[in-house]
Amino acid sequence: MKQKFSTHWLSSKQPRKQRKYRLNAPLHLKHKFLNAHLSKELRNKYGKRSFPIRKGDEVLVMRGSFAKKKGKILEVNLKKSKVTIEGINRRKSDGTKVNVYLNASNLQIQSLNLEDRKRIKALNRGKVEKFKEENKTEEKNVSKES
Repeated sequence: MKQKFSTHWLSSKQPRKQRKYRLNAPLHLKHKFLNAHLSKELRNKYGKRSFPIRKGDEVLVMRGSFAKKKGKILEVNLKKSKVTIEGINRRKSDGTKVNVYLNASNLQIQSLNLEDRKRIKALNRGKVEKFKEENKTEEKNVSKES
């Protein structure tokens, strides 16, 4: 039986192969595709530019008809690779309200849901390395001045 998803695939310039890779990816990898940029404060604090979105994060919509609106994430749909946000919905013709699915790339994370220890660990992973690099450059500058 042929596998649906190849773990050995690196990359391709062809958009159809990139689309196929993202569509057939298993859910644990699809979550990594749902990254959003961090706000400037969070970027300075954690030393990362983007981070995977999770339920409970507060986000700001950057593009589309709902631009500049803030809200908490209600649902992360990995199969659709889309996100729903609290307070952002459309009214159907019969009057009922329906949540709007948004692309994670059009969002900016304003505050993170830090209830999970693994997530805190992942945030601080890059921070420690960056802190070590800053200390090395400071030590070199001090030794040159002496």
